[in-house]
Amino acid sequence: MDPRSMRLARTPAAFVFALLVAGGAAGAQPGAQPAAQSSATATPALTLADAIRRALEQPALRAAAHEVAATEAAVGQAGNYRNPELAWLREGQQAGTRTTTIQLSQPIELGGKRQARIALARSEAGIAHSELALRRRDVRADVIAAYYAVLVAQDSQGLAQDLVGLAQRSVDVAARRVAAGKVSPIDETRARLAAVDAATELTRTRAELAVARAQLGALVGAAPSAIVLAAGEADALPDLVPPSALQERVAGGGAVARARSQLAAQEAQAGVERAARMPDLTVTLGSQREDIPELREAGRRQAVFGVSVPLPLFDRNQGRLSAALRRADKAREELAAAEQAAGAALDAARTRYAAAREEAMLLQRDAIPQAHSAYTLTLRGFEAGKFGFLDVLDAQRSWFQARARRAAALLAAWRAYADIERLAGADDTIH
Repeated sequence: MDPRSMRLARTPAAFVFALLVAGGAAGAQPGAQPAAQSSATATPALTLADAIRRALEQPALRAAAHEVAATEAAVGQAGNYRNPELAWLREGQQAGTRTTTIQLSQPIELGGKRQARIALARSEAGIAHSELALRRRDVRADVIAAYYAVLVAQDSQGLAQDLVGLAQRSVDVAARRVAAGKVSPIDETRARLAAVDAATELTRTRAELAVARAQLGALVGAAPSAIVLAAGEADALPDLVPPSALQERVAGGGAVARARSQLAAQEAQAGVERAARMPDLTVTLGSQREDIPELREAGRRQAVFGVSVPLPLFDRNQGRLSAALRRADKAREELAAAEQAAGAALDAARTRYAAAREEAMLLQRDAIPQAHSAYTLTLRGFEAGKFGFLDVLDAQRSWFQARARRAAALLAAWRAYADIERLAGADDTIH
């Protein structure tokens, strides 16, 4: 095949590459800055602490805080004594035989009903508090995961942009060597196809960054275009506290604390039902006046005093007490299950975090520098005629695969760290 026909065969690949690179590089023109860069000039970078603070101020958590306030008000209501009852009675219709009675009745709770009612209200308030704390942990963990997903996506987009530039450089080198007649035109075609792949990867990373910004914006209550993060923070993987300290945090908060509050509420409900088995007294005091004409001037009155108590012959509240005790047993087993699940989840998250962190550190320290050196030497050797272009493509692919693996390892590490924070993190601060 003559050189002219080879050039015609290469034209479609070159045309496709030109279209993709032109579309992908439009945001990199001097006169049209990327949205993130233009926003950075007007909007300060959002820190993780600010993102968490803003997320904790969103309506979902404010609603949970209102529920806490409602349950605390119910505690005060539970401590109130029962109201007395004022009654007016008239016996008879005729003026000479009727009597009028005014009496005041006061129910008196026995068996510790008031204390049991207060304990139940306090335990329900405890459930609301633990639910709020759990939701705050969830929000913090979601923000951490979303925040570092944006940072890693930014790094991945920068990596893809570097790949586009290196692919174009490889195209230029291959084109010069083809023009000099030192390599086959197939090498130039391969270089252009590799450049097309690089432009496609750039488009994909831009979409991933847009999605990550949208998710973080939804958590903090901001438009995706307003999400501006400082680069470089994704590398700062923290050291974890000792496992024993993490286990203590797991036992003291999160789903375990909520299960413990639910157990306390069920036990308090059993106390209410147990106290309900004791009948209450009703004490009545009053005054009765006889409406007799000849005695009216004398003002004859009689004091009225009475005590009433229900007789627990048929209903002694056995069924409700038994149901409450069984629900307390259920809550006790659910607490044990929550402790086991939280402990296993914490161990898994710690293992994933340690493995991903170690992988990211090894790739950054060893694999990426060596792969970059191999690519540089291979490209120089290709220019000198010592290597084929397939060797250049292989070295380029190895280098960028190492960098992509590191980005994936960073993202996996931060997601595992977010899970650790969800299980054993604080409510308001970051570590």
